[in-house]
Amino acid sequence: MPSLVGSEMCIRDRYHQYLKLEKALSPNTVDAYQTDLQKLLHFLEGEGIAILDTTLDDLQHFASGLHDIGIHPRSQARILSGIKSFFHFLVMADYLEGDPSELLEGPKIGFKLPEVLTVEEIDRIISAIDLGTNEGQRNRAILETLYSCGLRVSELCNLKISDLYFDEGFIKVEGKGSKQRLVPISSRAIKEIRNWFVDRNGGWKIKKDFEDYVFLARGGKNISRIMVFHLIKELAEKAGITKNISPHTFRHSFATHLLEGGANLRAIHNNRTHSNDGIIPDCASMNNRIMTNRCSIPDFTWEAIICVNNGAILDVRTTPYNNRCHISAKYRIIPYRTFIS
Repeated sequence: MPSLVGSEMCIRDRYHQYLKLEKALSPNTVDAYQTDLQKLLHFLEGEGIAILDTTLDDLQHFASGLHDIGIHPRSQARILSGIKSFFHFLVMADYLEGDPSELLEGPKIGFKLPEVLTVEEIDRIISAIDLGTNEGQRNRAILETLYSCGLRVSELCNLKISDLYFDEGFIKVEGKGSKQRLVPISSRAIKEIRNWFVDRNGGWKIKKDFEDYVFLARGGKNISRIMVFHLIKELAEKAGITKNISPHTFRHSFATHLLEGGANLRAIHNNRTHSNDGIIPDCASMNNRIMTNRCSIPDFTWEAIICVNNGAILDVRTTPYNNRCHISAKYRIIPYRTFIS
């Protein structure tokens, strides 16, 4: 095994590069892993234990401490997952011969279904936006895009003007691990973004190097995840919605509405569905782990891949069908109607 050159900081730096370059994790995920590791390092420092001398007993003591200070079981599980990743790296990089975290067990956590908004609730939230304010049209475009495209909040915040292909009916987003994918966008979201661009180009402050971002904050930089989180909380309260929601709730709602109707339910609700005689509806069962929604856009046939576990939607991805990602043979693919309006 190589000797520990320099200090334990060297190991941390190499681990950071491993997460960023080899694992290709997003900056937010890398930061979360580093924060979790810092909790362990602080504990080991207090106990006078070196990283490479850590034992399973030490890690179990650390895990017990997380419980004792009242950290939620789900947060405990996430922290311990990051710790196990770190020790896996140490073994892989030949700092350790054995992995002390291999038998480390996390807390038992119950399965909780995520909150989902109805179409009517989403409309109420968007209707709560005051279009008379400077940010009103921007906020409306944010929520329409978040819902109709089923984006992660980080994907929304980093969306670029150069990645908008409105004439073709899709946008390009960069997801986890810096992986890019094409996502269909509804005509309603396109309309709201174009209306926002009128305000954006009418004197909105834009800082240098941020000219290509679609959604800007007051300071001239792209919007942040925290800003979107607070925006949704504020609008939900104004709309009288008591559910505990976040930006990710819109993503879950997007996928749930696909499963329930096989179409864009808001478009049906507002009598704005664009029919497509080439689409034949199929019945989809929630017992199936992955379901696929295909729809035609000029030069593209899209599919939405929805991963379901015990009735909860775990993930949803949209991609041109010809570029579909690999799906394990144990999953069953079921096509059903278009969700684009």
